[in-house]
Amino acid sequence: MNIIAWIVLGLLAGAIAKAIYPGHQGGGILATTLLGVIGAVVGGSLVTLIQTGTIQLTAASLSIPGVFVAVLGAIVAIFLWGLITRRSNNI
Repeated sequence: MNIIAWIVLGLLAGAIAKAIYPGHQGGGILATTLLGVIGAVVGGSLVTLIQTGTIQLTAASLSIPGVFVAVLGAIVAIFLWGLITRRSNNI
């Protein structure tokens, strides 16, 4: 998938994940896109691991199941980012 499709998928997945995830998440459009792209890569890699049993760095495709996987991955990325930033603010 080319970089434009990754950015579009990341923006879409990040926006949906931020709307679904409870609480306030900081960051603007760039952070949303970045977390969405990370979510697409994490979700795509996990699906590849489950389907084939091998670890490959792949992203979800720009399709309905691909967006679903990317949103799930973006939710995980938002959760992990919240843990990291919460911990660093308490120090």
